[in-house]
Amino acid sequence: MDMTDLLDALSAQRQAFGAAPWPGAAARRADIGRIAAMVTAHQEAIAAAISADFGNRSRIETLLSEIMPIKAACAHAQRHVESWMRPQRRSVGLNFQPATNRLAFQPVGVVGVVAPWNYPIFLTIGPLIDILAAGNRAMIKPSELTPATSALLARMMSETFPPEQVTVVQGDAAVARAFTSLPFDHLVFTGSTAIGREVMRAAAENLVPVTLELGGKSPVIVAEDFSAARAAHSVAMGKFFNAGQTCTAPDYALLPAAHAEGFARGVLDAAEAMFPTLSGNPDYTAIISDRHHQRLGELVAEAEAAGATVLRHRAPVSGNIRHFPPTVVIDPPLDGRLMCDEIFGPILPVIRTASTDAAIDFVNARPRPLALYAYTRVAATERRILDRTISGGVTINGTLMHTAQTDLPFGGIGPSGMGAYHGREGFLQFSHARAIHKPGFFSGFDTLRPPHGAKTRFALRALGIGSRR
Repeated sequence: MDMTDLLDALSAQRQAFGAAPWPGAAARRADIGRIAAMVTAHQEAIAAAISADFGNRSRIETLLSEIMPIKAACAHAQRHVESWMRPQRRSVGLNFQPATNRLAFQPVGVVGVVAPWNYPIFLTIGPLIDILAAGNRAMIKPSELTPATSALLARMMSETFPPEQVTVVQGDAAVARAFTSLPFDHLVFTGSTAIGREVMRAAAENLVPVTLELGGKSPVIVAEDFSAARAAHSVAMGKFFNAGQTCTAPDYALLPAAHAEGFARGVLDAAEAMFPTLSGNPDYTAIISDRHHQRLGELVAEAEAAGATVLRHRAPVSGNIRHFPPTVVIDPPLDGRLMCDEIFGPILPVIRTASTDAAIDFVNARPRPLALYAYTRVAATERRILDRTISGGVTINGTLMHTAQTDLPFGGIGPSGMGAYHGREGFLQFSHARAIHKPGFFSGFDTLRPPHGAKTRFALRALGIGSRR
């Protein structure tokens, strides 16, 4: 698709939106129901396509992370969209009485979605559910790194929606750059912070508002009171799901020095229990590309050369599938790539700290993360971690689960993103809250017209404004 084709597609959606700018609740519920039915009917094809793109992607992980949350989000939106659409009454100041104020939640128009490769269905259809719930139309650009899934997505959408309502644009990075330069009414991008900056610059040319979901390095803080062994099993589940290729995956762990090595070995033990073999194991997901696989090897090699202790999964990796073994790195150099770059793979750095307060200071000295995970049984410690850190979201005594909640917003802050969606917050993100004021049978403002005399001075005195002369 060249720029002319993209502009034609956008124009068709704009014209269709102009003809029907405010779809009712029944129409929105029906659209969301079509998504749920589409995903249910194609769930095995979705799992197969994603696995083909990865080289091997666990079918169960696809059902858990792509199909299940989409169906839950559809059910939640269908149940609540009518109440979300309801105008809100707002108070009117005494000096403007009699009158009414209200907020009406208006569709913004056409929303662009640039989706990533790591969860190519959920992170495409997830925002689409909120976009349609808000009454908008959508153009979608899936990742070029998942061509089989992108082709399936385009076919599914073309069979489910007319192109003037939802359309899928396939193509390479050049197409993605052209896509982000279009004058959408809103643009959603999920991906790296570096590309997020480029997307924001491109959107700024047309003053397009953006929702950016970027990621970063999401820390784990294990407090002194919590069992390091229990934390290790929990963190391993979140870290090695999808082979660590999750924007909210635990990126590194901070523990008291006395517990760090036991925790690190516990994480690897849990990985070996979950994945007793790697090669030929349908439950262990491969790395998306040769480039990403090579990068992960370089991160570990650099840390090991600098003196870090590296614990690797004992099972051999063979064949041409891009499996990378679960790996734990104890005390990597803090200025190395492993602790400066988002890892996005099955590697967990473990950092020794003097105390929970020292761990908090460590987190606060770095860019604000998309997620934070805190392990503690003490309410005061939990409160201290929450009060003294800032992140997009938090799971206490677990990982990843806050992102799967249909009634909690998902989004980052600062370098990890801006804006949020899921549920009501998604509806609001893709709506314009339009302020509407309606004077009553009498408007005092109309009596304050020039020439100003005694009547105006009396009104100002009654409001406590101006001189009393």
